[in-house]
Amino acid sequence: MSDLSFDVVIIGSGIAGSALGAILARQGLRVALFEAKSHPRFAIGESLILETSELMRAMADLFDVPELAYFSSENFFPFAGTSHGVKRHFGFLHHTAGQPHDPRRTLQAVIPKEPHGHELHLYRQDTDYFLLSTAVAYGATVYQNTAVQDIHLQPDHVTIIPAKGEPVTARYVVDAGGYRSILADKFQARHTDLQTHSRGLFTHMVGVPGFEATAVSPRDYGLPYAMAEGTLHHVFDGGWLWVIPFNNHPEATNPLCSVGLMLDPRQFPPRDDLTPEEEFFEFIARYPAIQAQLGRGRAVRDWVRAGRIQYSSRQVVGDRWALLGHAVGFIDPLYSKGLYTSLTAVFITAHLLLQAQITGDYSAQAFAPLERVTQEFVCTADRLVANSYKSFKNYRLWQVYAVQWLLGAYTELVRLDMMRARCGGDRAAYFQHLISLKLAGGGFAEFAAIADRVDGLIEAVDPADETAVTQTVAAINDLYAQVPWIASPFRDVLKGKTYLPKNKIRLELLRPGRGFMGQGAYRQHFFGEMSLIDVLAYGLREKIRFARPLIARRHRRLHRPTG
Repeated sequence: MSDLSFDVVIIGSGIAGSALGAILARQGLRVALFEAKSHPRFAIGESLILETSELMRAMADLFDVPELAYFSSENFFPFAGTSHGVKRHFGFLHHTAGQPHDPRRTLQAVIPKEPHGHELHLYRQDTDYFLLSTAVAYGATVYQNTAVQDIHLQPDHVTIIPAKGEPVTARYVVDAGGYRSILADKFQARHTDLQTHSRGLFTHMVGVPGFEATAVSPRDYGLPYAMAEGTLHHVFDGGWLWVIPFNNHPEATNPLCSVGLMLDPRQFPPRDDLTPEEEFFEFIARYPAIQAQLGRGRAVRDWVRAGRIQYSSRQVVGDRWALLGHAVGFIDPLYSKGLYTSLTAVFITAHLLLQAQITGDYSAQAFAPLERVTQEFVCTADRLVANSYKSFKNYRLWQVYAVQWLLGAYTELVRLDMMRARCGGDRAAYFQHLISLKLAGGGFAEFAAIADRVDGLIEAVDPADETAVTQTVAAINDLYAQVPWIASPFRDVLKGKTYLPKNKIRLELLRPGRGFMGQGAYRQHFFGEMSLIDVLAYGLREKIRFARPLIARRHRRLHRPTG
């Protein structure tokens, strides 16, 4: 190959593009990444979820790129860096305009510390730059400040025409360029026919206190963790607001806090008569508890005001090309599913490209699993978020619909955990399991059936009709009551409890048939032939493997000084 000929060209060097570049370069492919701007740079998508963290660990193992696990938990702080925050929970406070917050309208979904450690709030300018540097270290060629002007697709290769410099050729091109995807535009694939409607205002701030420091009666909450120790969502009729601190642990070196307001533009049209900052502060003044927490915050960068952020694509793959991550679509950051969606696509794309390198088949048909899984993830996220926005209009609806989100995330995580446990180092077997997932529910048919019925009830109800809401809540509770594999902490939320337990290891979880492994179709789907002893032994091995001393030892072994 010439210096301008590659196996794969990747357009865009965010987390998805850089992770894919690092994997392919590590596996010996000639890779080029084109980036229209340069690193480090501002980006949102800062809150990890357990599914994303577990997928990072699987990718690190199965593609032999240990750096991909560096952002999967707090135990990697010595190598990931302390500019990131810690995430010990997903917190929600439901507000009514003009009223102080009612502590009973709280949900703190505590994240288990065992076996891997708590998760992170990612300071994206550092994570993205690190992963791009990792790709370069493994041999990728990077063209920063080099926009792609056009892409010519031929039967046996593709030609990339940059805005400056010489054209390059490749066997395959992956567009990870986000909303402004050149291939989505080229094939007129972009559409906005989606259920969710939201627009955004966001920035980074200093001077944001923890919620408890400004609450009228902080002792009334009685939560396992301070809200500042996780991702806080203020939710209300017509939207929600995130608070993601990076300075919330003893090792923190970053004083910033990410703050963003998402609004349904049909209910709250953009205020073009105000600056983004003025619009933000004018809006939060409607909610006393939000105003108390954020009213004195100071932005350290220009505010971003985005119009409706939802979009998708009619086509994801073609002969010798694919869209990746946010080049396909984006819904809303409400449940932090974006990175999980993107990294799932990275895994699938990398596996298929490594197969194509052997077979020579770069056709759309060969990459069909990427098309199907990506579209299913987008559709699942769209329905979940749209119905969440609707449920915010009436707290009783949100209380029962939140359990659907919890249940979908939990079963997805169990499936991911057990996939790695059951497949060991067999990447092909893991891939086959991965392409059966749909973002929530772990590919379990019984979950999909229950979720569809709950979604249908939410979509049919008028949140302003209290009689109809009462009937809908009763119907959803009846559906949940018929499901034997719903964990008891989720049932407690339905009864009014405002948090999940901090201690996830309880004797009741080990009871045969009634513990966390369940029985029948549920147990077979998620655990296969694994016994309780097998699962506990796997968890213990993971705890030891991902303890800080063991992580440090592996890091020293991989990065011994040379020369």
